[in-house]
Amino acid sequence: MLIDHVTLQIEAGKGGDGVVRWRREKGIPYGGPAGGDGGKGGDVYFRVIRDIQALSIYKHKKEWAANAGEAGQKRSMHGSSAEDLYLQVPLGSVIHNREYDKTYEFMEEGDFIVLRGGKGGLGNEQFKSATNRTPEEFTKGERGEFATFDIELKLIADVGFVGLPNAGKSSLLNALTRAGAKIGDYPFTTLEPNLGAYFGYVLADIPGLIEGASEGKGLGHKFLRHITRTRVLVHLVSAENENVGEVYKTIRNELAKYDESLLKKDEIIVLSKSDTVDEQAIKDKIKELEKVSKREVIVISLYENDSVKKFGDYLINKLKENK
Repeated sequence: MLIDHVTLQIEAGKGGDGVVRWRREKGIPYGGPAGGDGGKGGDVYFRVIRDIQALSIYKHKKEWAANAGEAGQKRSMHGSSAEDLYLQVPLGSVIHNREYDKTYEFMEEGDFIVLRGGKGGLGNEQFKSATNRTPEEFTKGERGEFATFDIELKLIADVGFVGLPNAGKSSLLNALTRAGAKIGDYPFTTLEPNLGAYFGYVLADIPGLIEGASEGKGLGHKFLRHITRTRVLVHLVSAENENVGEVYKTIRNELAKYDESLLKKDEIIVLSKSDTVDEQAIKDKIKELEKVSKREVIVISLYENDSVKKFGDYLINKLKENK
């Protein structure tokens, strides 16, 4: 199952404490101070990778902490700094730091520091002066930064397939890309977004929406966020529906309720499963869809290879126009 939202409590490493130590060397009066400084605590980085399943490692572990720096040593030696903590997140993540009220949007791979480890404390050698030859003072290491992070994945795809359950989205994705998405004749066949590559373009099958999805009904509301980053929407309406115009408007209304900017995206309307009705019904349904959408309608039957190929060519041309 795709994990696309987690909340983590993360703490950078504490700095190591400074120490009180003394030289025990022959010929050095007063046994001079020789306590070293503590090492720095580990920083925390988010490592952005191309793996939409990266958040799954946080399913059962919500609290993370970098290691503390080593305490100071004798003979004026510093403690070792701690290793930094790297937490993997998928490309496309939107991350909100509650403590600092900052939001990060990661659109490229790499390592990005988000919390800094604490400074190491000072050993007693740092407090030596002309008037204090045998200082007993030292300081403890500082605590590392702490924050609660809300991490939300928004898929980055060139094309998002949308439509009611059983509109044929997974089947079309399979036909174009051989993505191997599971298909079947029951609601919510797709329980997580499926991705496929088509001539270098990324296609995403967004799980079926229903009326009320934007208000939390069904499963589709969990995946509405993934539509926001697609360049082109492919809106599938099954010819099996009696009133294809109302079906089309149902999904458009849900998109608008979630984010009105979605209605401004380029949209391709597909009348799918055309093999389930006769030729006159297809003409009537095309006319109805064109009336409510004001767009051209493409007809597809997965049992007709030519129709799939024509759609694929049309999609590539649309993507090239949409650069």
